[in-house]
Amino acid sequence: MNKKIQSKLWPLSLTLFIIILDQITKTLVVKNIPLHTIGAEFFGDFLRIIHVSNTGVAFSVGAAWSDIVRFASFVIVPVIVIILVFIVYFRNNEWTVLQRWAIMGIVGGGIGNLIDRAFRAEGVVDFIDVKFFGIFGLERWPTFNVADSAIIVFGILLAITFIISIKNEKTTGKSE
Repeated sequence: MNKKIQSKLWPLSLTLFIIILDQITKTLVVKNIPLHTIGAEFFGDFLRIIHVSNTGVAFSVGAAWSDIVRFASFVIVPVIVIILVFIVYFRNNEWTVLQRWAIMGIVGGGIGNLIDRAFRAEGVVDFIDVKFFGIFGLERWPTFNVADSAIIVFGILLAITFIISIKNEKTTGKSE
């Protein structure tokens, strides 16, 4: 197999891993922790595993929208975006290996939550609840899941790689 194609395909394993881990953890939470209850606490009440669901997106945005608007906004539009990301991902030859892995990590998280939005009537299952000590007026950070974590962690990593690339281009441009 062509080395260029292979370097684009390997990061898909991260996408698959995140989707599987996300869906397994959500299934375990749904089967073992009743909705709106705490299943476990760690380090006092710093970290809790709870069972909540979210019919909206981040911070419950859109939870009160009609079913059809939510479906269009949170299922159809993301499917189109993910398809476009895959098209650009496979056509682009400029991204670094790390950028490719980060992009596929974000896609894995996106697909994980998309599966919930499309197939769970109650919405996205969230279960990681962290104490936030009143920072930004929040006693607890909004509850999240493995997919959300992947989107944030790999999104930050991707942003850092782009910032470093831009800095390197500016440095290279100045020395020429």
